[in-house]
Amino acid sequence: MSAVFTFIETFNGQALPASWEALAASRVIADKLGVPVTALVFGNNAAVVAQEAGSYGANKAVISEDATLQDYRLEPYVALVAKLIADHQPKAVVAAATGRGRELLAAAAADTDSPMLGDVLSLAVGDNGMISAERAGYAGKVLADTEIVAGSTQVITVRSRAFKAAEPTTGAAVEITTTPAVLSEDQIATKIVSFESEVGKVNLTDASIIVSGGRGMANNPKEAPAGAGDATIWKAKDGFATIIQPLADSLNAAVGASRAAVDAGFIPYAHQVGQTGKSVAPDLYIAVGISGAIQHQAGMRTSQIIVAINKDSDAPIFKMARYGLVGDLYQIVPALTAEIKKRRGG
Repeated sequence: MSAVFTFIETFNGQALPASWEALAASRVIADKLGVPVTALVFGNNAAVVAQEAGSYGANKAVISEDATLQDYRLEPYVALVAKLIADHQPKAVVAAATGRGRELLAAAAADTDSPMLGDVLSLAVGDNGMISAERAGYAGKVLADTEIVAGSTQVITVRSRAFKAAEPTTGAAVEITTTPAVLSEDQIATKIVSFESEVGKVNLTDASIIVSGGRGMANNPKEAPAGAGDATIWKAKDGFATIIQPLADSLNAAVGASRAAVDAGFIPYAHQVGQTGKSVAPDLYIAVGISGAIQHQAGMRTSQIIVAINKDSDAPIFKMARYGLVGDLYQIVPALTAEIKKRRGG
């Protein structure tokens, strides 16, 4: 089978939106090489998800709804992906660079002795069939073009929002093939007992607009109430709730934070953007009270438009911002929020 495989990541029988971006990346390769895109869909509701993949650009799908694949576990998933690579020798295997996508494709590449490129920002295929990819290095300060020699299956993960998912089409036909699982339950060491849902979970990687707060949030002039504990932490938390969140709400944006804000206890780790947090690429990134240390830049450098609000005119964040506002964030942000609500009729 000469094709480009795309792993469609699912949870509770629903595809993750990042998988449709991976399909778009696969089309870049497949269209140049003149081969079909084949979606790999495992677990609960795989047949339905495969049909959905067809609407996003997949020509074919290989599915398995075996009970061992109902929930993601590396052992049974990588065993099946490695077997499909060995049996069909696809031109490439592509997945979104999520935690699972990175783990699965890295293991599959190792098991099949295939070359791999991770966290890719763009793709191109030469006339000789060689795939070249743009990747970020040195905490995002350098972009490197890397080529993989043609001939072997090439394993690729793509960064979230680096590729725009195709608009779904109705009535798109997809050829579905069913394949059995490779491992039986007694051959799988890990077991999933249950999942715990997280209320108000932050989804920074898919957000098109992000408003982030940093260490400067500690400068909230509001007095902490009696019994509030550390006044600095309380004031900063209050600032995230009363300053950052309203601006985010007015823009239908997600709330992010710098590592300094997270380490200081201003906001939970799930909000962290940076080298040790989330890597994001929104259309609009608003950095409020963030100086712009290299670790933070590594996680948001690829944002389309960056707006910086900081009282320090020499802060590094201004060097990468398209728009900058120098002044007290506790005066600027409420005025900005009010104007946005006014213009949006809210």
